[in-house]
Amino acid sequence: MAEKGGRCFLVGAGPGDLGLVTLRAKACIEQAEVIVYDYLCNPETLRWAPDDAELIFAGKKAGAHTMTQEEINALLVEKTRAGKNVVRLKGGDPFLFGRGGEEAQALAAAGLSFEIVPGVSSAIAGPAYAGIPVTHRGKNSHVTFFTGHEDPEKSGSAIDFGAMAKLGGTQVMLMGVERIEAIAREIMANGMRKDLPVALIRWATTGRQETLVGTLENIAERVTAAGFAAPAIAVFGDVVTLREELNWFEDRPLSGKRIVVTRTRTQAGVLTEQLRGLGADVIELPTIRIEPPTDLRAFAELVQDAHAYDWIVFTSVNGVNAFFDLFYKLYDDAREIGGARIAAIGPATAQRIKDFRMHVDLQPDEFVAESLAREFGKQGGVENLRVLIARAEKARDLLPRQLSALGAIVDEGFAYRTVPETRDDIGARRRLLEEGADLITFTSSSTVENFLALGLPWPAQMQVASIGPITSKTARDHGLEVAIEARRHDIPGLVETIRKFFSAR
Repeated sequence: MAEKGGRCFLVGAGPGDLGLVTLRAKACIEQAEVIVYDYLCNPETLRWAPDDAELIFAGKKAGAHTMTQEEINALLVEKTRAGKNVVRLKGGDPFLFGRGGEEAQALAAAGLSFEIVPGVSSAIAGPAYAGIPVTHRGKNSHVTFFTGHEDPEKSGSAIDFGAMAKLGGTQVMLMGVERIEAIAREIMANGMRKDLPVALIRWATTGRQETLVGTLENIAERVTAAGFAAPAIAVFGDVVTLREELNWFEDRPLSGKRIVVTRTRTQAGVLTEQLRGLGADVIELPTIRIEPPTDLRAFAELVQDAHAYDWIVFTSVNGVNAFFDLFYKLYDDAREIGGARIAAIGPATAQRIKDFRMHVDLQPDEFVAESLAREFGKQGGVENLRVLIARAEKARDLLPRQLSALGAIVDEGFAYRTVPETRDDIGARRRLLEEGADLITFTSSSTVENFLALGLPWPAQMQVASIGPITSKTARDHGLEVAIEARRHDIPGLVETIRKFFSAR
């Protein structure tokens, strides 16, 4: 019988690709009060955690442990015994060379409740993303997994390399890339042929993935020449030759390109997903955060009187969300919006309006305020019509001025404000400083201004991609050179322009 207390979940975070995290793992993270995580976990999984969750980095990087295994075991016992919902987040699978068994034993010995949540292991996913099936009917019928990092306290190796040589098939080694020369030499000494194909896969399943191919005889030399370093797995066997035919992940349009996304945390996902789908290594570095307006009561009063307007104009998805969040707190019937017609700038804004089962009456072809004003002119004008514009605080006042000049009676509803993002729980700024980037994307003037306000050194060779002319002007006003400007001023348009830019090069 377990003692009274919390519950500890030993969770496999998968090999790195966020899409390979299990639904159960995500649910555990979302409900966690304490998360103890490792170096190899994708830090973006931490964004699923509650804002008040305690995040503890346990390190466990080769040669640089923030905490010893004994300290981690004691920490899990302490937090679980205190009644907390604890998640021990481990890269890959907790029981495949992950020392999850030792942690489970410590919890069991303390009489505490725990659960094992298996994860997708890099031992399988890494080769798959490198175009290498670990088993193949025409090549082999079995696979062996072994570690290149054995317990240093053991008097000798428990790995029978002679038996592995006789067994043949595919061997997959987790960890130990820094010992590849000694391991390859030992394998050859035990009878495995020198020309056996070998592949090393670094940062498997992520945008940083690199694969190095050689043979048992020359792989160590190639590792040294390429500066190939951990974290990496190694695949030994004839299945490695299938990579020439099956390499799908590293041959996409943006493979090898590191791109910075500066949108808000809640909005970054769409842009990130599309860039990653094309092979980019994305660093999400939000520079702004959306917050309620300074005078929420004033905006609520305008929303309450929405039925009194002839037109309601939305210039962004954030404005739509803020408006309808308040509207449905005030009313429980969409018909309370009365006869007001709705205008939207941009397809994303229009789609968000449609998500609320509202019809968009006016949407200009170009996604800027100037085009909307011209479109109103084509529709017969707005003279003496009441217009409510739901917009951000401190946004450009061009649209209200132009509509007023056309004779409209304009009210500006400040639906939200953008403020600088100060949190960096996943270490994005450190990654940018250490690794640099090929491109940074700006989707609004505020993302430009707030990124520059961070005062980060500008990485060498990093170019600027802008979503449209207004954002580009802001960037140029701050001394930046804009290499890419989307012809269609929305996220799909920006992604397509980036794809063409790198394809042309």
